[in-house]
Amino acid sequence: MQQPRRHINILKMSKEYKRTLITTALPYTNGPVHIGHLAGVYVPADIYARYLRLAGRPVTLIGGSDEHGVPITLKARKEGVTPQDIVDRYHKLIKESFEQLGISFDIYSRTTSKIHHETASEFFRHLYDKGEFVEAESMQLYDPEARQFLADRYVTGECPHCHNPRAYGDQCEACGTSLAATDLINPRSTLSGAVPELRSTRHWYLPLDRWEPALREWILEGHKEWRSNVYGQCKSWLDMGLQPRAVSRDLSWGVPVPVEGAEGKVLYVWFDAPIGYISNTKELYPDRWQTWWKDPETRIINFIGKDNIVFHCIVFPAMLMAYGDGFQLPDNVPANEFLNLEGDKISTSRNWAVWLHEYLADFPGKQDVLRYVLTANAPETKDNDFTWRDFQARNNSELVAILGNFVNRVAVLTHKYYEGAVPPAGDFNATDLAAIAEMEQLKTSLTAKLEDFHFREALKDAMGLARLGNKYLQETEPWKLIKTEPARVATVMNLAVQICASIAIAMEPFMPFMSERMQKMFAIRQLRWDDIARTDIVAPGTVLDAPELLFEKIDDSAIDAQIEKLNEAKRKNAIDNWKPAPQQTPTTIDAFGAMDLRVGTVLECEPVKKSDKLLRFVIADGMENRTIVSGIAKHYKPEELIGKQVVFVANLPEVKLRGVTSQGMILSALNADGSLSVIGPLKKASDGAQVK
Repeated sequence: MQQPRRHINILKMSKEYKRTLITTALPYTNGPVHIGHLAGVYVPADIYARYLRLAGRPVTLIGGSDEHGVPITLKARKEGVTPQDIVDRYHKLIKESFEQLGISFDIYSRTTSKIHHETASEFFRHLYDKGEFVEAESMQLYDPEARQFLADRYVTGECPHCHNPRAYGDQCEACGTSLAATDLINPRSTLSGAVPELRSTRHWYLPLDRWEPALREWILEGHKEWRSNVYGQCKSWLDMGLQPRAVSRDLSWGVPVPVEGAEGKVLYVWFDAPIGYISNTKELYPDRWQTWWKDPETRIINFIGKDNIVFHCIVFPAMLMAYGDGFQLPDNVPANEFLNLEGDKISTSRNWAVWLHEYLADFPGKQDVLRYVLTANAPETKDNDFTWRDFQARNNSELVAILGNFVNRVAVLTHKYYEGAVPPAGDFNATDLAAIAEMEQLKTSLTAKLEDFHFREALKDAMGLARLGNKYLQETEPWKLIKTEPARVATVMNLAVQICASIAIAMEPFMPFMSERMQKMFAIRQLRWDDIARTDIVAPGTVLDAPELLFEKIDDSAIDAQIEKLNEAKRKNAIDNWKPAPQQTPTTIDAFGAMDLRVGTVLECEPVKKSDKLLRFVIADGMENRTIVSGIAKHYKPEELIGKQVVFVANLPEVKLRGVTSQGMILSALNADGSLSVIGPLKKASDGAQVK
């Protein structure tokens, strides 16, 4: 077997390329896309692709759905449909959602396509024929009733760490620990419920250790400019030493292993999915796809989340190195960290997410607001947090009050003073020249940050143009000079229009829908990146469209509805996963008998002043009535309880709560969703009757 060669493309740095190929991690089609996916991969990739197009640099943005793997078969089994039904549903939903958000893919395809199956099969066969795989037997769990080997997700059992009885064979979702199916206590097959057996099965492995020296040189020596989180994770894996990784598995859903005797085996999804970048490019450019993958003048950029760093920086490059034939390696992999939601990790299984298709339905016409907020909060170097209150604040105080306000003022004043026709500019004075110089500085900074994949900081520079515009109008005050210095006002308004035109260009990668509206409003014929900061983008005499508000305020009710939707998901998840509390230490009849439990009727109920938790009860107890204070105000309205019978502890010492003397305790049950249910008799009892 030939020894690994150093890849010829190890030190591609600081050079100009003829073209850029951008790939985006393939979203998994067992569910919709959420804001974590958008912030981590798709919005930054689209920003970069749009910027390159504006700069006149050839670029192709590749996307597609990842449609193989165990979670899809599990979902299909649960719903009683085929895996193809599942992927067809979610591929359509994801593709349409991306289109509505303005993600400008040149192609968005899928891994169930014929061309992908052919490409992935050929890739495997090429490596197989070269002797790049290691074939080995391993022991895996087998369902004797279903007569098939079990993928990790087809096995459940007790977690050996937290003793959750419903842990999966790859991970316990209760404690988050990664597992092997053989780690589980009392494992069961999800297919038949049978106890699985260990049996021998044959698979093919990619010997990553064989490519470790080449990968170490390519990454650790050749790409020190990569983000620290990417470089650091790669170094950690390389320092631990790479191990062979299985490229096949026993499953019926996927790309069949194209080797005689491999019936019932498919390509492992981690091997299959990245080949989708190549097959999708083939589908887009059937006759020239190799130019985008094998020409050293092509720069390849992989946009991914941090959970895919190893696959794109170590595993897929090793696959390309093993294949040979001129395949180029990625020049950069600007992976983002994770975006959290309202202080908690996004979880699809718990429905703790903001789903893109639901956002588009709930906030029609506000695609750019989401793109803006996700970029402003981009988790580029560390995990970040999305909150609905921050979303509202950024829309109202930044997009409406700063950007939208400036553009609207310029359009309104131009129509007011010049009937919408852009006036000619006279000589620029010191204030004008300072504004122009600041525009040029912002352009230089913005461009540099986009080139370095610092999109969050780049957005600040783009917004800096709007801040500059507002400052310029405040300094020049054309509304005060219009009667005394009309020539000066013409110059000011002309420059203000040019600032708006620069904003339309600079903001196009970030907020394309707003940019399109500005192009129409200011009659901008074409957008070119180099035109930012020019003072002649919009010619004098150009008639502007009628002014329109680019953004509108988002009120509290819309945000409250989104927060309540999340809270409802949290409550439902709590109910679905609720288990009774463990039984307490055994007690005795005597100890129980020491508690005087009685039934009483609620005569009065009202909130306790200066407390949002406490209610004050007057209970008819068959004696002299009594006052009890109970912390159930968040679960009941006072009028719901008046006239009801409740069970209370009668022989507790009196205590003062918020200045009110309480003579007992009302019994309540704690439900799965955290709510309380007051305990009472099934049929009317005598007031003061003891519970026995």
